[in-house]
Amino acid sequence: MKIGLLVGGESSEREVSLSSGKAISKALKSLGSNVIILDPINGISSLENEILSVDLIFNALHGGDGENGKVAAYLNSLNIPFTGSDEDSSKICMNKDLSKKMVNKKGIRTPKWISSNKLPPKNQLEGIGLPVIVKPNDQGSTIGLSVVKNINEIDSAFKSASKYAGSVLFESFIYGREITVPVIGSRAFSIVEIVPKNDLYDYECKYTAGMSKYFCPADIEQNLSDNIKNVALKIHNLLKCRHYSRVDFLLDRNNRLWFLEINTLPGMTETSLLPKSLRADGYTFNDVIKMIINEAININD
Repeated sequence: MKIGLLVGGESSEREVSLSSGKAISKALKSLGSNVIILDPINGISSLENEILSVDLIFNALHGGDGENGKVAAYLNSLNIPFTGSDEDSSKICMNKDLSKKMVNKKGIRTPKWISSNKLPPKNQLEGIGLPVIVKPNDQGSTIGLSVVKNINEIDSAFKSASKYAGSVLFESFIYGREITVPVIGSRAFSIVEIVPKNDLYDYECKYTAGMSKYFCPADIEQNLSDNIKNVALKIHNLLKCRHYSRVDFLLDRNNRLWFLEINTLPGMTETSLLPKSLRADGYTFNDVIKMIINEAININD
């Protein structure tokens, strides 16, 4: 099979995407695929001829057009099959405000929040409480994110987040355990618990060696663990995700679950959270890539 691997791109997550691409390319080649690396640094339409020459596109573009539905829409227009969620699902999932609204409507807890393109009045922010998380509404990898503990810091946090998005999310800080649940097809896999050295799992903790510890499967009682995985799968289906995703939660001191966000194209290096989870369930990185491809071309082993 001839596979076009989309990596890099123009988003703020370009370097993360290139790292995923290296690992995915190695796995695809070892699985016997003919791999063409495609970097839409000059826009996806610049690669039309190459895209039309492949059997399948493996989308490893984190953030930006790769994850907000624009690349999915373009690939659909060319009638080329591709991995990952379609245009509509990608748009919803990339928009934290919209995905939180949809999930909250179904009775799943999510921290209180305000989404705005300007700094909200202090009385509105008081309803959320301190500390407050300030982050771009449509970015990944915690880019542009701040934890505000003093209301006087809110303006600079808003300005920082506004560099990356037109809309900014102000979200109540929940004290608890950071956990994430990968989903592939119709199955949720082992929960990963992340213990960062900083207050939360920020960019530094994600991509700096030694700044976080990971526990998988997380030390969570079986019934609660099963429930969390069921909620992750429910969110994946509710937001109409395809093939795979990773759902991020907080588990508070009373073992209440809080939905944070869903990643339609999670990191895919060999040390990323999704492969880490599946490794605990007995799957190699090559197995993971094969499972995703099989979902995209509707093969069930």
